[in-house]
Amino acid sequence: MAVTMADISHLRKMSGAGMMDCKKALEEAGNDFDKAMEIIRKKGQAVAAKRSDREASEGCVLAAENAGFAAIVALKCETDFVAKNEQFVALTQDILNVAMSVKPETVEALLASPLADGRAIQEHITDRVGVTGEKMELGFYQFVNGASSVSYIHPGNKLATIVAFNEAVDHTVARDVAMQVAAMNPVAVRAEEVPQNVIDTEMEIARDKARQSGKPENLLDRIAQGALQKYYKENTLLQQEFIKDSKISIEEYLRQQSKTLTILAFSRVTLNVD
Repeated sequence: MAVTMADISHLRKMSGAGMMDCKKALEEAGNDFDKAMEIIRKKGQAVAAKRSDREASEGCVLAAENAGFAAIVALKCETDFVAKNEQFVALTQDILNVAMSVKPETVEALLASPLADGRAIQEHITDRVGVTGEKMELGFYQFVNGASSVSYIHPGNKLATIVAFNEAVDHTVARDVAMQVAAMNPVAVRAEEVPQNVIDTEMEIARDKARQSGKPENLLDRIAQGALQKYYKENTLLQQEFIKDSKISIEEYLRQQSKTLTILAFSRVTLNVD
């Protein structure tokens, strides 16, 4: 039985594969659509294995919030051409929708979660590998929880942020904070959350600079402490200058809204963007 254009179009709609791939799969399967789909999926598995050592540095980053839960997912690929493909963006959105619904704790749990057809997200990613011929992977899945939350996606789908707050907050204020995270890339919410290895490095850099400028050894620690406080002001979210009003910090901006309002956590995911 000859393969018709209607058959090919139907398989393309089902699989997202190219016309020639669908034609070949149908011919090999004797027009059995289930067998043809299996052939296309096996091709995806073969391509995925072949491309496993390639670098996937492009992709699509999306985020969403619902009440106190917010999540970011980043589906990665090799080229910007594929990253901008409608079906690739749609798959990223589908993955985000599952994350928002299931709220898994890990990337592995998210990959094992099913999409609408009952097949795991990882299987769908592998299918897309067969369609595009590029390596793909779920590069990031991060989430925050709080009394309220917000998400921000920078135009171009290469950068997204999420922020959780300890109480309800006006959406405009929350979005301002999410955009602050996107623009200023803080390392922590507050000083006491900065990793110790980062503190040690900054202290040592400050001591070396002071030593090279001729400062006496007994003053180096004091100078380094001063430099560390400046680092906190520039790199911890609550102490950073508000990008819309440099006269106040983010903490002061929040207190203008509520004396008890603060930030519980944030996340920032970016691909090929500083």
